[in-house]
Amino acid sequence: MQQHKSTHFYAIGLSYKKADAEVRGHFSLSNEGKNNVMAQAKANGIESLILISTCNRTELYGFAEHPYQLIHLLCENTKGTVEEFQDVAYVYKNKEAINHMFRVGSGLDSQILGDFEIISQLKSAARVSKIEGLLNSFTERLVNSVIQASKRIKNETELSSGATSVSFASVQYIMNSVENISEKNILLFGTGKIGRNTCENLVKHTKNSHISLINRTKAKAEEVAGKFNVLVKDFENLENEINNSDIVIVATGALNPTVYKSLITTKKPLLVLDLSIPKNVNEDVKALPNVSLMHMDDLAKITDNTLEKRKAFIPDAERIISEVMAEFNAWLDTLKFVPTIQAIKHKLTDIKNSELNTHRKKIADFNEDQAELITNTLIQKITNQFAHHLREDSDSSDESIELIKKIFQLETTENV
Repeated sequence: MQQHKSTHFYAIGLSYKKADAEVRGHFSLSNEGKNNVMAQAKANGIESLILISTCNRTELYGFAEHPYQLIHLLCENTKGTVEEFQDVAYVYKNKEAINHMFRVGSGLDSQILGDFEIISQLKSAARVSKIEGLLNSFTERLVNSVIQASKRIKNETELSSGATSVSFASVQYIMNSVENISEKNILLFGTGKIGRNTCENLVKHTKNSHISLINRTKAKAEEVAGKFNVLVKDFENLENEINNSDIVIVATGALNPTVYKSLITTKKPLLVLDLSIPKNVNEDVKALPNVSLMHMDDLAKITDNTLEKRKAFIPDAERIISEVMAEFNAWLDTLKFVPTIQAIKHKLTDIKNSELNTHRKKIADFNEDQAELITNTLIQKITNQFAHHLREDSDSSDESIELIKKIFQLETTENV
C-alpha cells in the first residue's frame, strides 16, 4: 500500500516482560486517554493507529515518520514518562512490528502462554480505529491475518487447552491455598472482563454458595450475578463486606487504589487478590499480620502441568504464524510494485497517444478503433510481463523497480 515516502509501520509499547504492575499502571490508557490519543493522532496526520491497553501490556501500532511520535502520544495521555518508557519499552519497525503483532495476537507473548483474550481486544481496538478513520488497508489486512493465525492455532494445536488466563490462575491459587473453600465467604469487587471470568470460574470450581459481588454500578453487578447465581451487595457496604469475607478479589478498572489498610478491621485471616492494572489494592494492607496480598503478576508465575503441556505446541503455533505471515508478506510485496506498474502503463499510454496523433495526420483513412484496440492490448501485455517478473523475483524486486524507473524515467512515490 502506498505510503508517504518517510512513514514506516511501528509497534511501540511495554509488557509484563520488563515492566512490573506498577510501571504498567503508569502507562495504562483510560477510555478518555484512548479518545485523546486518537484525536491527537488525527490532528498530527497519523493515518493509521491501533491502541491496546490491557493488564499485561500497553501498545500502539501505527504509521509514523519516527517512533517518537507514537511514544509521545502514549506518554502525553498516561502517567508514564518518556524516561520510564525507555527503560522498559520496545520499539519494532516494519517486518519486526508485523511479526510482533502476530506473536501477541496468537497468545505466544501472553503472560500465561496460550491466553487468547488478547485477540478479542485486538479485534475491538481495530473496530474503534476503523470508526475513527484511523485504519488503513495495510493495518486492516494485517489484523485480519493475525485473527486468521489465532483461529488456526486454536483449532489445530492445543496451545490453549485447559482453562487459562489470570482469572483461572487466581481461582486455582485460591483452591490450592485455602482449606474448606466451599464454606468461605468470597467477595468479588469489580465486574470487568477479568471480574466476570473469575466469577464464572469461582462458581464452576469451588461449589461455593457464599459468593458476593460489588460494583460501583449496581446494574452491571446484577447482570453478572443473574448469570452465575451469586449475591449482589451495595457499593456503600464495601467496607462491611470486606470485613465479613475470607477472600476478597479486586478486579476494578479504577485508576487509583480502592482497597487500603484503613478499610480492614477484621482480625481473621484474609486473602486479598488484586487482578487490576493499575493496582487497586494499596500495598499498605501488607502491614496487617492477618492479610495475605497476591497480585496478578505473582499468580501468572504459578505454572502448572497445563502450561508445561502447552509449551510442546509452541513450534506448531510458530509454523502456522509463518504460513499466514508469508501470505501477508506476499500481498505486501505485490503492493510494492503497483505504483511502478501503473507508472509504466501511464508512460506507455503517453507514447501511444503521441504516436496515434502523428499517424492520424499522416494517414487519410486512419482506423481509430483498430489502432486503439491493438495498442491497448500491447500495453497490457508489456505491463503484465513486468508485473510477472516482479512477482516471481521478489528477492530482487527492489533493484528491478529501480532499474525500470531509470529505463522509463518514471516518477513514483515510495512504499512501506
